[in-house]
Amino acid sequence: MDKLQVKFPYDIRDVDAETNAELLEYFKGERTGFVQVGPEGYFFPHKYKAQAEHYYNFKARPDDIWISTVPRSGTTWTQEMIWLLANGLDFAQAEQRPLTDRFPFFEFPLFVHDDVKAELLAENCSADMEFIEKICRPGYETLEELPSCQRRFIKTHFPFSLMPPSVLENKCKVIYVVRNPKDVAVSYYHLNRLFRTQGYVGDFERYWRYFQKGLNPWLPYYSHVNEAKEHRKLPNVLFLKYEDMLIDLPGAVKSIGDFLDCIPNAEGLEKLLNHLNIKNFRQNKSVNMHQMAAVGILKQGEAGFVRRGGKDTDAKQHDQQEFVDNPKLLKTANDWIQQNVKYI
Repeated sequence: MDKLQVKFPYDIRDVDAETNAELLEYFKGERTGFVQVGPEGYFFPHKYKAQAEHYYNFKARPDDIWISTVPRSGTTWTQEMIWLLANGLDFAQAEQRPLTDRFPFFEFPLFVHDDVKAELLAENCSADMEFIEKICRPGYETLEELPSCQRRFIKTHFPFSLMPPSVLENKCKVIYVVRNPKDVAVSYYHLNRLFRTQGYVGDFERYWRYFQKGLNPWLPYYSHVNEAKEHRKLPNVLFLKYEDMLIDLPGAVKSIGDFLDCIPNAEGLEKLLNHLNIKNFRQNKSVNMHQMAAVGILKQGEAGFVRRGGKDTDAKQHDQQEFVDNPKLLKTANDWIQQNVKYI
Protein backbone atom coordinates (compact mmCIF):
# COMPACT_ATOMS: atom_id res chain seq x y z
CA MET A 1 0.00 0.00 0.00
CA ASP A 2 1.24 3.51 -0.82
CA LYS A 3 2.44 5.65 2.02
CA LEU A 4 -0.35 7.61 3.68
CA GLN A 5 -0.49 11.08 2.19
CA VAL A 6 -3.30 12.85 4.02
CA LYS A 7 -3.54 13.20 7.78
CA PHE A 8 -6.98 12.28 9.05
CA PRO A 9 -8.58 15.67 9.76
CA TYR A 10 -10.94 14.87 12.64
CA ASP A 11 -10.50 14.00 16.29
CA ILE A 12 -11.42 10.47 17.35
CA ARG A 13 -12.44 10.19 20.99
CA ASP A 14 -13.57 7.32 23.15
CA VAL A 15 -17.21 7.27 24.21
CA ASP A 16 -17.38 8.15 27.90
CA ALA A 17 -16.75 5.20 30.19
CA GLU A 18 -20.26 4.94 31.64
CA THR A 19 -21.99 5.04 28.26
CA ASN A 20 -19.44 2.66 26.78
CA ALA A 21 -20.04 0.10 29.55
CA GLU A 22 -23.80 0.28 28.97
CA LEU A 23 -23.44 -0.12 25.21
CA LEU A 24 -21.16 -3.13 25.60
CA GLU A 25 -23.82 -4.74 27.76
CA TYR A 26 -26.42 -4.48 24.99
CA PHE A 27 -24.26 -4.81 21.86
CA LYS A 28 -22.53 -8.15 22.34
CA GLY A 29 -20.70 -8.09 19.02
CA GLU A 30 -18.28 -5.37 20.13
CA ARG A 31 -15.93 -6.40 22.92
CA THR A 32 -13.65 -3.37 23.38
CA GLY A 33 -15.62 -0.17 23.04
CA PHE A 34 -16.80 2.65 20.82
CA VAL A 35 -15.53 5.98 19.52
CA GLN A 36 -17.05 9.17 18.16
CA VAL A 37 -15.53 11.14 15.31
CA GLY A 38 -15.35 14.82 14.47
CA PRO A 39 -17.75 17.62 15.38
CA GLU A 40 -20.82 15.55 14.47
CA GLY A 41 -19.73 12.64 16.66
CA TYR A 42 -20.05 9.87 14.07
CA PHE A 43 -20.14 6.58 15.96
CA PHE A 44 -17.88 3.56 15.30
CA PRO A 45 -16.36 0.54 17.05
CA HIS A 46 -12.85 0.90 18.45
CA LYS A 47 -11.13 -0.44 15.29
CA TYR A 48 -11.87 2.80 13.48
CA LYS A 49 -9.33 4.64 15.60
CA ALA A 50 -6.48 2.57 14.18
CA GLN A 51 -7.74 2.41 10.60
CA ALA A 52 -9.31 5.82 9.95
CA GLU A 53 -6.34 7.21 8.01
CA HIS A 54 -6.17 4.13 5.81
CA TYR A 55 -9.83 4.44 4.85
CA TYR A 56 -9.48 8.18 4.35
CA ASN A 57 -6.44 7.73 2.08
CA PHE A 58 -7.99 5.05 -0.13
CA LYS A 59 -7.37 5.93 -3.78
CA ALA A 60 -10.65 6.13 -5.64
CA ARG A 61 -10.59 5.67 -9.40
CA PRO A 62 -12.56 7.99 -11.72
CA ASP A 63 -14.76 5.14 -12.97
CA ASP A 64 -15.68 3.87 -9.47
CA ILE A 65 -19.39 3.83 -8.66
CA TRP A 66 -20.21 4.39 -4.98
CA ILE A 67 -23.43 4.07 -3.03
CA SER A 68 -23.66 5.82 0.32
CA THR A 69 -26.56 5.65 2.76
CA VAL A 70 -27.50 5.55 6.38
CA PRO A 71 -27.85 1.79 6.99
CA ARG A 72 -31.21 0.23 6.08
CA SER A 73 -32.20 2.91 3.60
CA GLY A 74 -32.80 0.59 0.67
CA THR A 75 -29.08 0.12 0.11
CA THR A 76 -29.03 -3.52 -1.01
CA TRP A 77 -31.98 -3.09 -3.36
CA THR A 78 -30.39 -0.02 -4.95
CA GLN A 79 -27.00 -1.75 -5.20
CA GLU A 80 -28.51 -4.55 -7.25
CA MET A 81 -30.24 -2.03 -9.49
CA ILE A 82 -27.03 -0.06 -10.03
CA TRP A 83 -24.90 -3.11 -10.72
CA LEU A 84 -27.30 -4.59 -13.24
CA LEU A 85 -27.77 -1.31 -15.09
CA ALA A 86 -24.02 -0.71 -15.29
CA ASN A 87 -23.36 -4.29 -16.39
CA GLY A 88 -25.78 -4.60 -19.25
CA LEU A 89 -28.45 -6.41 -17.21
CA ASP A 90 -26.23 -9.46 -16.78
CA PHE A 91 -28.72 -11.43 -14.67
CA ALA A 92 -26.74 -14.65 -15.06
CA GLN A 93 -23.65 -13.20 -13.43
CA ALA A 94 -25.77 -11.46 -10.79
CA GLU A 95 -27.24 -14.82 -9.85
CA GLN A 96 -23.89 -16.61 -9.78
CA ARG A 97 -21.89 -14.02 -7.84
CA PRO A 98 -23.06 -12.72 -4.44
CA LEU A 99 -23.74 -9.02 -4.29
CA THR A 100 -21.12 -8.73 -1.52
CA ASP A 101 -18.56 -9.86 -4.12
CA ARG A 102 -19.85 -7.73 -6.99
CA PHE A 103 -20.40 -4.62 -4.85
CA PRO A 104 -18.09 -4.85 -1.80
CA PHE A 105 -18.91 -3.15 1.49
CA PHE A 106 -15.95 -0.81 2.02
CA GLU A 107 -15.78 -0.68 5.82
CA PHE A 108 -17.61 -3.84 6.96
CA PRO A 109 -14.41 -5.33 8.52
CA LEU A 110 -14.44 -2.53 11.10
CA PHE A 111 -17.39 -4.29 12.69
CA VAL A 112 -15.87 -7.75 13.01
CA HIS A 113 -14.14 -7.71 16.39
CA ASP A 114 -11.07 -9.94 16.58
CA ASP A 115 -12.75 -12.08 19.24
CA VAL A 116 -15.84 -12.59 17.08
CA LYS A 117 -13.64 -13.48 14.11
CA ALA A 118 -11.82 -16.07 16.24
CA GLU A 119 -15.17 -17.55 17.32
CA LEU A 120 -16.36 -17.80 13.72
CA LEU A 121 -13.15 -19.47 12.60
CA ALA A 122 -13.42 -21.98 15.44
CA GLU A 123 -17.02 -22.82 14.58
CA ASN A 124 -16.52 -23.39 10.87
CA CYS A 125 -14.75 -25.96 8.74
CA SER A 126 -11.66 -25.10 6.74
CA ALA A 127 -13.72 -24.67 3.57
CA ASP A 128 -15.50 -21.65 5.10
CA MET A 129 -12.43 -20.08 6.70
CA GLU A 130 -11.34 -18.48 3.44
CA PHE A 131 -14.65 -16.62 3.21
CA ILE A 132 -14.37 -15.44 6.83
CA GLU A 133 -10.82 -14.21 6.26
CA LYS A 134 -11.95 -12.44 3.08
CA ILE A 135 -14.76 -10.48 4.70
CA CYS A 136 -12.46 -9.47 7.57
CA ARG A 137 -9.86 -7.84 5.31
CA PRO A 138 -10.18 -4.03 5.22
CA GLY A 139 -11.85 -2.73 2.09
CA TYR A 140 -8.96 -0.39 1.39
CA GLU A 141 -6.80 -3.48 0.85
CA THR A 142 -9.10 -5.76 -1.14
CA LEU A 143 -10.44 -3.03 -3.43
CA GLU A 144 -6.97 -1.66 -4.13
CA GLU A 145 -5.93 -5.08 -5.43
CA LEU A 146 -8.63 -5.21 -8.11
CA PRO A 147 -7.11 -4.69 -11.58
CA SER A 148 -7.46 -1.24 -13.10
CA CYS A 149 -9.39 -2.72 -16.03
CA GLN A 150 -12.16 -3.86 -13.66
CA ARG A 151 -14.72 -1.23 -12.75
CA ARG A 152 -15.27 -1.09 -9.00
CA PHE A 153 -18.66 -0.86 -7.33
CA ILE A 154 -18.31 0.22 -3.70
CA LYS A 155 -20.85 0.33 -0.90
CA THR A 156 -20.25 2.58 2.09
CA HIS A 157 -22.22 4.00 4.98
CA PHE A 158 -19.59 6.66 5.61
CA PRO A 159 -20.99 10.20 5.44
CA PHE A 160 -19.40 12.44 2.83
CA SER A 161 -16.98 13.96 5.34
CA LEU A 162 -15.45 10.56 6.15
CA MET A 163 -15.28 9.22 2.60
CA PRO A 164 -11.86 9.26 0.96
CA PRO A 165 -11.38 12.77 -0.48
CA SER A 166 -10.30 11.13 -3.73
CA VAL A 167 -13.94 10.10 -4.34
CA LEU A 168 -15.00 13.67 -5.01
CA GLU A 169 -11.61 14.79 -6.35
CA ASN A 170 -11.84 12.14 -9.07
CA LYS A 171 -15.53 12.88 -9.67
CA CYS A 172 -16.61 9.31 -8.99
CA LYS A 173 -20.31 8.66 -9.42
CA VAL A 174 -21.96 8.65 -5.97
CA ILE A 175 -25.56 7.61 -5.43
CA TYR A 176 -27.05 8.52 -2.05
CA VAL A 177 -30.39 7.16 -0.83
CA VAL A 178 -32.31 8.63 2.11
CA ARG A 179 -35.20 6.96 3.95
CA ASN A 180 -37.70 7.96 6.63
CA PRO A 181 -35.81 7.76 9.96
CA LYS A 182 -38.51 5.75 11.74
CA ASP A 183 -38.42 3.09 9.02
CA VAL A 184 -34.62 3.16 9.16
CA ALA A 185 -34.63 2.70 12.94
CA VAL A 186 -37.04 -0.25 12.89
CA SER A 187 -35.10 -2.02 10.13
CA TYR A 188 -31.73 -1.19 11.72
CA TYR A 189 -32.96 -2.57 15.05
CA HIS A 190 -33.73 -5.91 13.43
CA LEU A 191 -30.37 -5.87 11.62
CA ASN A 192 -28.54 -5.22 14.89
CA ARG A 193 -30.30 -8.24 16.38
CA LEU A 194 -29.60 -10.38 13.30
CA PHE A 195 -25.86 -9.79 12.92
CA ARG A 196 -23.58 -11.29 15.57
CA THR A 197 -21.09 -8.55 14.72
CA GLN A 198 -23.58 -6.16 16.36
CA GLY A 199 -25.34 -8.59 18.67
CA TYR A 200 -27.97 -6.25 20.09
CA VAL A 201 -29.95 -7.91 22.90
CA GLY A 202 -32.17 -5.08 24.17
CA ASP A 203 -35.71 -4.04 23.26
CA PHE A 204 -36.75 -1.52 20.64
CA GLU A 205 -37.50 1.33 23.04
CA ARG A 206 -33.93 1.27 24.32
CA TYR A 207 -32.64 0.93 20.78
CA TRP A 208 -34.57 4.03 19.69
CA ARG A 209 -32.97 6.04 22.49
CA TYR A 210 -29.54 5.05 21.18
CA PHE A 211 -30.62 5.81 17.61
CA GLN A 212 -31.92 9.24 18.53
CA LYS A 213 -28.68 10.06 20.37
CA GLY A 214 -26.53 8.85 17.48
CA LEU A 215 -25.14 5.94 19.50
CA ASN A 216 -25.12 3.40 16.71
CA PRO A 217 -22.65 2.94 13.85
CA TRP A 218 -22.55 5.67 11.19
CA LEU A 219 -25.05 7.85 13.07
CA PRO A 220 -26.16 10.63 13.85
CA TYR A 221 -28.87 10.24 11.23
CA TYR A 222 -29.54 13.91 10.50
CA SER A 223 -25.86 14.82 10.31
CA HIS A 224 -25.36 12.07 7.74
CA VAL A 225 -28.32 13.09 5.59
CA ASN A 226 -27.55 16.79 5.84
CA GLU A 227 -24.04 16.23 4.51
CA ALA A 228 -25.49 14.43 1.51
CA LYS A 229 -27.95 17.23 0.84
CA GLU A 230 -25.07 19.70 0.84
CA HIS A 231 -23.47 17.70 -1.99
CA ARG A 232 -26.57 16.87 -4.00
CA LYS A 233 -26.00 19.61 -6.62
CA LEU A 234 -22.67 18.17 -7.70
CA PRO A 235 -22.96 16.64 -11.19
CA ASN A 236 -21.42 13.37 -10.00
CA VAL A 237 -23.87 12.95 -7.07
CA LEU A 238 -27.39 11.55 -7.38
CA PHE A 239 -29.65 12.04 -4.35
CA LEU A 240 -32.68 9.75 -4.15
CA LYS A 241 -35.52 9.20 -1.69
CA TYR A 242 -36.32 5.57 -0.99
CA GLU A 243 -40.04 6.28 -0.63
CA ASP A 244 -40.10 7.84 -4.12
CA MET A 245 -38.31 4.78 -5.51
CA LEU A 246 -40.96 2.48 -4.03
CA ILE A 247 -43.80 4.51 -5.54
CA ASP A 248 -42.19 4.83 -8.96
CA LEU A 249 -39.61 2.10 -9.55
CA PRO A 250 -39.49 2.67 -13.34
CA GLY A 251 -38.74 6.32 -12.62
CA ALA A 252 -35.95 5.34 -10.22
CA VAL A 253 -34.44 3.03 -12.86
CA LYS A 254 -34.58 5.89 -15.37
CA SER A 255 -32.93 8.32 -12.93
CA ILE A 256 -30.08 5.92 -12.17
CA GLY A 257 -29.82 4.83 -15.82
CA ASP A 258 -29.54 8.45 -16.97
CA PHE A 259 -26.98 9.18 -14.25
CA LEU A 260 -24.82 6.20 -15.25
CA ASP A 261 -25.57 6.50 -18.98
CA CYS A 262 -26.93 2.94 -18.96
CA ILE A 263 -30.58 3.12 -20.00
CA PRO A 264 -32.26 -0.28 -20.57
CA ASN A 265 -34.63 -0.98 -23.45
CA ALA A 266 -38.28 -1.80 -22.78
CA GLU A 267 -37.71 -5.55 -22.56
CA GLY A 268 -34.73 -5.11 -20.25
CA LEU A 269 -36.68 -2.71 -18.05
CA GLU A 270 -39.50 -5.22 -17.63
CA LYS A 271 -37.05 -7.96 -16.61
CA LEU A 272 -35.29 -5.63 -14.19
CA LEU A 273 -38.53 -4.53 -12.53
CA ASN A 274 -39.53 -8.16 -12.05
CA HIS A 275 -36.09 -8.99 -10.65
CA LEU A 276 -36.36 -6.13 -8.14
CA ASN A 277 -39.90 -6.99 -7.02
CA ILE A 278 -39.58 -7.39 -3.26
CA LYS A 279 -41.16 -10.89 -3.28
CA ASN A 280 -38.53 -12.08 -5.76
CA PHE A 281 -35.76 -10.06 -4.15
CA ARG A 282 -36.36 -11.61 -0.74
CA GLN A 283 -35.80 -15.08 -2.22
CA ASN A 284 -32.64 -14.10 -4.11
CA LYS A 285 -29.71 -15.88 -2.44
CA SER A 286 -27.28 -13.56 -4.20
CA VAL A 287 -28.47 -10.56 -2.16
CA ASN A 288 -29.86 -11.97 1.10
CA MET A 289 -26.56 -12.66 2.88
CA HIS A 290 -26.80 -16.41 2.33
CA GLN A 291 -23.02 -16.82 2.75
CA MET A 292 -23.05 -14.82 5.98
CA ALA A 293 -25.79 -17.04 7.35
CA ALA A 294 -23.95 -20.19 6.34
CA VAL A 295 -20.90 -19.31 8.49
CA GLY A 296 -22.96 -18.19 11.49
CA ILE A 297 -22.67 -14.42 11.23
CA LEU A 298 -26.46 -14.16 11.13
CA LYS A 299 -28.33 -15.32 14.23
CA GLN A 300 -31.08 -17.86 13.80
CA GLY A 301 -34.56 -16.89 14.92
CA GLU A 302 -34.27 -13.22 13.90
CA ALA A 303 -35.88 -11.42 10.96
CA GLY A 304 -34.11 -12.00 7.64
CA PHE A 305 -31.68 -9.57 6.04
CA VAL A 306 -34.19 -8.56 3.35
CA ARG A 307 -37.38 -7.93 5.28
CA ARG A 308 -40.53 -6.25 3.94
CA GLY A 309 -38.68 -3.65 1.93
CA GLY A 310 -41.35 -1.00 2.08
CA LYS A 311 -44.90 -0.13 3.00
CA ASP A 312 -48.13 -2.00 3.47
CA THR A 313 -50.86 -1.52 0.87
CA ASP A 314 -52.20 1.31 3.04
CA ALA A 315 -49.83 4.17 2.23
CA LYS A 316 -50.30 5.56 5.73
CA GLN A 317 -48.76 2.46 7.29
CA HIS A 318 -44.99 2.59 7.59
CA ASP A 319 -42.65 -0.28 8.44
CA GLN A 320 -43.01 0.87 12.05
CA GLN A 321 -45.02 -1.66 14.04
CA GLU A 322 -42.66 -1.10 16.98
CA PHE A 323 -43.87 2.50 17.10
CA VAL A 324 -47.53 1.60 16.56
CA ASP A 325 -47.31 -0.64 19.62
CA ASN A 326 -45.86 2.18 21.74
CA PRO A 327 -47.76 5.48 21.27
CA LYS A 328 -45.56 7.34 23.76
CA LEU A 329 -42.44 6.34 21.86
CA LEU A 330 -44.11 7.27 18.58
CA LYS A 331 -44.78 10.80 19.90
CA THR A 332 -41.16 11.07 21.07
CA ALA A 333 -39.94 10.05 17.62
CA ASN A 334 -42.31 12.40 15.78
CA ASP A 335 -41.30 15.31 18.02
CA TRP A 336 -37.61 14.59 17.39
CA ILE A 337 -38.17 14.45 13.64
CA GLN A 338 -40.12 17.70 13.70
CA GLN A 339 -37.31 19.39 15.62
CA ASN A 340 -34.68 18.24 13.15
CA VAL A 341 -36.42 18.31 9.78
CA LYS A 342 -35.84 22.07 9.49
CA TYR A 343 -32.11 21.49 9.47
CA ILE A 344 -32.08 19.34 6.32
